[in-house]
Amino acid sequence: MAPVATTDSNATTNGTTDAPVKAAKALASEASRLFNPFYSPDVVGDDADKDYKFAQYKPRFPDVKWEPLGEIAVTDRGQFADPEKKSLLAAASKVTQLTPAIGTELLGIDLRQLTDAQKDELSLLIAERGVVFFRDQELNIHEQLDLARHWGPLHKHATTPVPREPGLEEVHVVYNDGSRRPDPSAFSKIELWHSDVSYELQPPSTTSLKVITGPPYGGDTLWSSGYALYSSFSPGFQKYLEGLTAVHSAVAQADGARAAGHTVRREPVESIHPIVRVHPVTGWKSVYVNPGFTRRIVGVPKAESDAILTLLFRQISENPDFQVRFRWEPNSVAIWDNRIVTHSATFDFWPHTRHALRATPHGERPTSVADYERATGKTARDRQLVIWERDGLALPSHSGTAARGYND
Repeated sequence: MAPVATTDSNATTNGTTDAPVKAAKALASEASRLFNPFYSPDVVGDDADKDYKFAQYKPRFPDVKWEPLGEIAVTDRGQFADPEKKSLLAAASKVTQLTPAIGTELLGIDLRQLTDAQKDELSLLIAERGVVFFRDQELNIHEQLDLARHWGPLHKHATTPVPREPGLEEVHVVYNDGSRRPDPSAFSKIELWHSDVSYELQPPSTTSLKVITGPPYGGDTLWSSGYALYSSFSPGFQKYLEGLTAVHSAVAQADGARAAGHTVRREPVESIHPIVRVHPVTGWKSVYVNPGFTRRIVGVPKAESDAILTLLFRQISENPDFQVRFRWEPNSVAIWDNRIVTHSATFDFWPHTRHALRATPHGERPTSVADYERATGKTARDRQLVIWERDGLALPSHSGTAARGYND
């Protein structure tokens, strides 16, 4: 679990001296001041608000309580899309596939002008490519929310900030400025990789983020493909992972909010999800774990759980073949499918300001390979094998020990 700002008031002397207790309390006091940008909400003042164009979208932490989330009916709009996405792609002046595994950039499209058919096709494109990028987008937050609602009911976050402007409780605010320097002693970079609120019973699907203020450089975001991660493993290990489930927990995030003095608006939950889930539209298999919220694998020894999660987490965060990196500009928009990618931002831009707004539709409850095949009568597929078959390429035999040559 990533470190969380807390204090320890239950230390005991074990019948000897109180020196260790004082030392422990001092360490705990120091920990309470550390800023982990993932679990600890920032403290935002009112300095220079009158000069800041987007002051109404700066963070606030409302002191309210919400009911627990129940089952939510969702319909994936990608299932209604033209598989060739002719309407959407014809509207773009340029289509760039950024890597073989993940990421597409569309130029010449105004997200405010999309028809419902184009929105459906965009949903399908994101389901296939993981994340799609746009630049020079003038849509405001209300238009961003309307677009997100086309893809599903919107999630309200239990701990992170919402804009100061009333009525925007469905908006997640990303805000950091020069008032608080991230302390690397509070977290490691691998712990910042996550899929948004994967601990919910129905975690998000097609999620959008628009940067409204950004640093001159730095603050990039990286995404890693769960499809590509699944495809990278041997058939035997793929099959093994397909039978496993893991616990995703909101507890650390709630503890971080409480330690910062903020109200936890909905009590934290833990959910058990399959380690390999199937996308409902593509039918492709994706590894669904993340360092931010996945805590343990169910029903296996702890040593085995730790070893497997460490392998998966390291591949997510370290394997460049699975990743795409995006350099933001003001009015850039990224839309990704939280069901099949994880992401992390670089925290290298202090003391500059980075301010973004996120809209987050709920998806379906994650579906295992067995449940998908039982419910649909279809066979869940490995994305890479589908692409090789489509392109008429030979499939790997998984026999022999010959290593692939590589030169750079």
